[in-house]
Amino acid sequence: MKTVGNIIWVVFGGVFIAIEYVIASVALMITIVGIPFGNQHFKLMKLAFTPFGKEIVSSGA
Repeated sequence: MKTVGNIIWVVFGGVFIAIEYVIASVALMITIVGIPFGNQHFKLMKLAFTPFGKEIVSSGA
């Protein structure tokens, strides 16, 4: 079922969100301070592309 959900998600907007995260990541990586934030945007891009079936675990500060 998650495969079907991911296919529907990609067709109806997941690609556009992933592209926006890539553009933001490249823009952030221009500066040294923005490199860690750019890396996180690449991780979010993967999640935005296929969100169904993924689990987000926080470090719990």
